[in-house]
Amino acid sequence: MKQFVTEDSFWELFPDARIGVVVAHGMRPTAEVPEEDARAIARRLAEANSAADAHLNSNTISQNEVVAVWRDAYQKFKTKKGARCSVENLLKRVLKGNPVGPITPSVDAYNAVSLAYALPVGGEDIDAMDGDIRLGITEGGDAFRALGEDEDAPTLAGELCYRDDAGAICRCWNWRDGVRTALTDESAKAFLIIESVDPARADDLQAAIDELAELVEQHLGATIFAKEVVTRDNPTMVIDE
Repeated sequence: MKQFVTEDSFWELFPDARIGVVVAHGMRPTAEVPEEDARAIARRLAEANSAADAHLNSNTISQNEVVAVWRDAYQKFKTKKGARCSVENLLKRVLKGNPVGPITPSVDAYNAVSLAYALPVGGEDIDAMDGDIRLGITEGGDAFRALGEDEDAPTLAGELCYRDDAGAICRCWNWRDGVRTALTDESAKAFLIIESVDPARADDLQAAIDELAELVEQHLGATIFAKEVVTRDNPTMVIDE
């Protein structure tokens, strides 16, 4: 059995945070996703790029509320210089007229939800995890290599990150995914995470979770093993048997 565990050190910093989790089992390999389903996800991604404009009231990315709340959050733990929340990077592309394009159906699905709701969304391969996945402040030195990089970049002391028994999975909370547990074309079991630090956006978070679950179930052939909102009062959930 594998679990997702949010540690006390996380809740001490963010007592009102809410983390939506969709656990999808039995996803089709990319090569087996029917063309009409891949096109449907790509269309949703294109729509989401347009919908993201509704969240951008300022041409200065940091002055938009959906980004400002994460800039503030990142001040509460140690980060690598220049690290930014994943949704800021997506919204910045929209602001610059450079829409987020298709990658693979599973990644496109969570990017579409991230853009549409202006919430950070990530995905990890459950089968690639070593033990439970934990979110909390680390003492540093957790092994990590970011996607697209050739060198290791271990975590810093005092950094908030997702990690398992083998090292970090995503650094600086939701900044960069590691190559070890990243979703691939062959991933069958996905741990999909949507994070919110704004209590006023609880309804948006729930809508985002529901849409993400629907996309991977309808178009990727997955079975939804679990769909929950993790809170301080509900800090742990099972993600695999």
